[in-house]
Formats: sequence, C-alpha cells, structure tokens
Amino acid sequence: MGTPDFSVPSLEALIDHGYRVVGVVTQPDRPRGRKRELTPPPVKRAAEGRGIPVFQPEKLRDPEAIRTVLAMEPDLVVTAAYGQIVPQAILDGPRHGCINVHASLLPKYRGGAPIHRAVIDGEKETGITIMKMVPELDAGDILTQRAIPIDERDHAGSLHDKLSRLGAELLIETLPAFLSGRIQPIPQNEDLATYAPNIRREDEWIDWSQPARKVYDHVRGLHPWPVASTIWRGAPLKIWWVEWTDAASDRSPGTVIAAGREGIEVAAGQGTVRITELQPAGKKPMKAEEFLRGRRMSVGERLGQR
Repeated sequence: MGTPDFSVPSLEALIDHGYRVVGVVTQPDRPRGRKRELTPPPVKRAAEGRGIPVFQPEKLRDPEAIRTVLAMEPDLVVTAAYGQIVPQAILDGPRHGCINVHASLLPKYRGGAPIHRAVIDGEKETGITIMKMVPELDAGDILTQRAIPIDERDHAGSLHDKLSRLGAELLIETLPAFLSGRIQPIPQNEDLATYAPNIRREDEWIDWSQPARKVYDHVRGLHPWPVASTIWRGAPLKIWWVEWTDAASDRSPGTVIAAGREGIEVAAGQGTVRITELQPAGKKPMKAEEFLRGRRMSVGERLGQR
C-alpha cells in the first residue's frame, strides 16, 4: 500500500528481490495541474508497468474494500505513505501482519509530514523506521531503524529522495529476519513521541519576526512543495530559496534592506535573509535578479503585510 513517489522504491525493491507482490493498493486518481487532468498516483504507474493488479478504493474502511484486499490473501502487507488509516480487519488478516516504512526516527515525527517538519524544525538528523502497524498513528513496535544526517543545504525534496531510497534498502534488509521471527520488536517510548501534522495553507506563510536561521529552515522545509510564501503589495509571492546571515539590522522584520544582483535582502527578527529565487503570482519561478529586471522593489518596503 502506497501512493506518492516515496513509495515507489520500496515497491520496486520488493519486486526486484523476488517477493511476489499479489496486488497494490493506492489512492484513487486525482485531478492535477492547471488543466485538472485526472492523474494516477506514482505507485499505480509503477505497479502497472510491472504488470501488478492495482486496487484504488476511495475509502479503505468500506467493507467491500476490506473484502477485496483480504481476497488477495497476502502473507504480509507493506505500507509506505499510503495516506489512509488501515482498518483493524486488514491489520489482522495477513499471517505476518502489516508493517510500515516511515520517514522518521520514531517516536519522533509521527504523522503525515515527517520530512517537511524535520527540516522546518532545523533537525540535524532523521531516518527511516520499519515498524509493525497498530490502530494508532505510527505507534507500533519498531523492527529496525537507520539514521542519516540532514545536511545544511538539504531541503524537503532532496531529503525525500534520500529517505525513499533508504526506506527501500532497509525494508529489504529487514524482511528476511522479520519473516523468520528473528527480530524482537521494540515498543516506542511514548514520552518521547512528537507529531508531524500535514502541511496546511497557513503553514506556508513566512513569519519575518523569526530569526533569519528559522526563516531559512522554513523555506527549505517547504521546497520544492508546497513552497513558502509572503505578501508583497497585497499579493502572494512564493519564496523558493533564501540565504541567511546573523548580520544585525535595525529595520522592522520584513523590511527590504537592499535589492540588486545578489538578491533581495530582508530584515528578520534576528539577522537578515537574502531572497535568491522567487515566483510572482501567475509566473514561473525565477532568480531574484531576473525578477528585479522587470519590477521595482524599493528599499524600505515591507514584506508579509496583508
């Protein structure tokens, strides 16, 4: 069970290592892009390319959907970013149960956006957890874990790619010992649990009163999707990338300090931020220098004011 690009390496690894995948369960096709064309999830495309049957229930908890999954008679269900709660009837069905490939070092960052939230929070390390599934959000016993550093220049997209590959590798390493009963699952420490809720529209707005480093982490944590935003002259302005310094400024947070070839320098709560890539409404992303060739952004203007 899986839906986005994150799930694809795990599916392909299972197939390539000789595991017989009897079916793939994924979310229904959804409208995408400006033309709102019905688009299949990445896992569906990968599965169909390998000749594997695909099942796309709108709601997995519906009795008919449950019967369809159990009729495949899986020995084990592997999930990776599926996007729906797996009902107890399915958790109880396979003789080896259900396991999940989760993109954090549980019990930290349970929930739907562990990669984005770890970068936004300025974490220095994250990883993959293979865990047994239970009827609570990412709370099952841990089978295996592997950590990786979050580099200074990592963003949500680059970290996603690293973790999706790591998840596939760790899944393949874990399965032989798990299926033969040689792994002793470890309960999670509930006292250390934190949560990573899905990114909402209001999470995208930059708070210029934050220290420059926090603004940098916020922007890279939302890059390349959904992308951080601010307000300029009453309209949204997407901010694709920034640099930051501790250089002090006596201007109010959000004030443009300089605008030129190197970018647009903006005062933060502490330090300054230089916008280097941005996207006006209705336009493609562009370098700040290109943006300034077609528009005048004056020193002293305030960003983020509605």
